[in-house]
Amino acid sequence: MAQGVASAPAPQPAYRPQGRPSNQGSTSRREPHRHTYAAIDLGTNNCRLLIARPNDGGFTVIDAFSRIVRLGEGLSRTGALSDDAMDRAVGALAVCSEKLKRRNVSLSRSVATEACRRASNGQRFADRVRDETGIALDIIEPAEEARLAVLGCHKLLEPGDGPALIFDIGGGSTELVLIDHQDGVPKIRAWWSAPWGVVSLTESEGKQALEGPDRLKAYLRMRERARRAFANFATMLPEGREGIRLLGTSGTVTTLASVHLALPSY
Repeated sequence: MAQGVASAPAPQPAYRPQGRPSNQGSTSRREPHRHTYAAIDLGTNNCRLLIARPNDGGFTVIDAFSRIVRLGEGLSRTGALSDDAMDRAVGALAVCSEKLKRRNVSLSRSVATEACRRASNGQRFADRVRDETGIALDIIEPAEEARLAVLGCHKLLEPGDGPALIFDIGGGSTELVLIDHQDGVPKIRAWWSAPWGVVSLTESEGKQALEGPDRLKAYLRMRERARRAFANFATMLPEGREGIRLLGTSGTVTTLASVHLALPSY
């Protein structure tokens, strides 16, 4: 189950506007700091875009976009993405496509996660997205989703000894990743993915159960599902783990943080 973090090959261009040649194999002599990069994350609940340019200390974000699309709505019941959900997602990705054009993006990567992995029509949806927006969605496996979560946030870990636990609570799945973080270089010791996120776990009970008089019982059943899903992973954690460092990533975590801080808007 353990998996190390290796240097990944450069991703292929995931966005190719009509009428423009691909960057693949290009001999462009533009300085690296003048390139513009983008990432799109299409999850079960949300569609997010980030566009940035390199600077001396990392990256400067020059554009961003986020929209709740509920792509996985009803998936647990039907096993397929609904027409309405796909329309919402394509609409959001069309906005992303326009931003990629306007910002003259040099290289982008666009990934789709649990909803497209589980859906019987996930690949057909990805084909539609490419035809209508020019965006090539890469439907990634849970291992790659866990790896990207680590690479995206490990530098935010507080200094400390011993392993750290990174958790990513999405709309359709949750990933837990135990890492060693010596000299600022992450190495995955163990990871686990379960098909329970804020959407899939909620739909496991249904709206009526969660809004009715027995909603506390529904909540306890949901909590038990999550506990069982990660019981095996819990055995992989080191003994004496009270002081283990935790780092959460995803909209769920930032929403909880905004509630805790009583932010007026999020």
